[in-house]
Amino acid sequence: MPRKLRCLVLFFLLGALFAFTYVAAAFWPVHQRLAVGEILRVPQGFPEFLRDHLILAAESDYPGVGNRIPLSDEVRAAVPGRFLARISLNGVIPIRTVVFDIRPAVRVFPGGQAVGVLLHAQGVIIVGYAEVSGKSGARFSPAAEAGIKVGDIVLRIDGKPAASDRVVKEAVLRAGVKRRPVVLQIERNGKRMLFEVRPAFCRRSASYRIGLLIRDSTAGVGTLTFYDPATKRYGALGHVVTDVTTADPVELADGSIIEAFIQGVRPGRKGKPGEKIGIISRACTLSGTIEKNTEYGIYGRLDRIPEHPFFKQPIPVALSHQVRPGKATILTVVKGNRMERFQVDILQTNAMRPGGKKDIIINITDQRLLRSAGGIVQGMSGSPILQSGYLVGAVTNVYISNPQKGYGIFAERMLRECNLLSLSNKTRAFLGRIGYPSIQSCCKI
Repeated sequence: MPRKLRCLVLFFLLGALFAFTYVAAAFWPVHQRLAVGEILRVPQGFPEFLRDHLILAAESDYPGVGNRIPLSDEVRAAVPGRFLARISLNGVIPIRTVVFDIRPAVRVFPGGQAVGVLLHAQGVIIVGYAEVSGKSGARFSPAAEAGIKVGDIVLRIDGKPAASDRVVKEAVLRAGVKRRPVVLQIERNGKRMLFEVRPAFCRRSASYRIGLLIRDSTAGVGTLTFYDPATKRYGALGHVVTDVTTADPVELADGSIIEAFIQGVRPGRKGKPGEKIGIISRACTLSGTIEKNTEYGIYGRLDRIPEHPFFKQPIPVALSHQVRPGKATILTVVKGNRMERFQVDILQTNAMRPGGKKDIIINITDQRLLRSAGGIVQGMSGSPILQSGYLVGAVTNVYISNPQKGYGIFAERMLRECNLLSLSNKTRAFLGRIGYPSIQSCCKI
């Protein structure tokens, strides 16, 4: 190929590449989320000397945004809505297309109260084997021999719902007396299957058993994240509640929260997280039901709503891009039921990346909390993080190697989980891993 032809082909290829890049940058829309009252922000990447020459023109109707508005002016989002706009150089050369998603201002009361969490699973959870002592002294598990595994969930027994460990235990005893097997409907990894297990007489317990250790509930201590007195909706913890034995999420049948009194704190140290030691009392000012156990926390409805010691009115919830490294505060209880403020530093934010487990990295700087707890401990899950008058997130996890540091989840992510930020939502719905000190009770069958 002649040299001139090669240069011409290269020129056209470079021109096509430039044209494609320009069209993609200028007309492929980028999205920006804003809260009502925020300034329409210039997308990142523009040199400073160009910013005074940028003109925004709305392609669809939105109050206060007309055909030609210099972005050097402070144009604020007026009402909830979504609109498409072009950004151009001096109103002539298009350089960016933006879809502005204006979310309504959401206000809630921050939490900080210590709560006892009790979840009843759908069915009963198999958490271990409890071998039967036979007549000859041999020890065995009829259920294990039949193929039932730790972590399985018993949904039904002999065709009836396995509503509690007591129901399952009584069904096994009836089948044993009648010398017949029990039929268990098991859920394992989302699949359901049937097992027949013949109860054996246990010499040590003097009853018929199938050699399993089961539990129908999980309990522990956590922290309320926020609540709405208008709807009585609340959110807490910031992560899913898992069974402490199987580490699987608890499939919720029903549950409740109630105010907890912290008797003491076992301080954390390197390699070993600390924990709050709490008790539950019916003489309390806070209680409610648990309706959902999700990846981003538990939420439901309060029966009794507490008065907040620090806030007389709800406060705004920050969107993820509003959270910045710097000084912040957490609310939590370390003694009795007295909520306290503690100073922290937000070291890093990771805007809305998948998972939500490391949205915010915090460092405890308050010497009172470091002296009493060594930093972040189990039971602080859900403690609200406040910055500049906004609820920005909730504490979720602690660094095992350094209890002074930990992770948090964005409050925005929690609100999205319950559709509070949905533009079509006409009513106020609402939310608030459980690293919590556990209170467990198991039953042998």
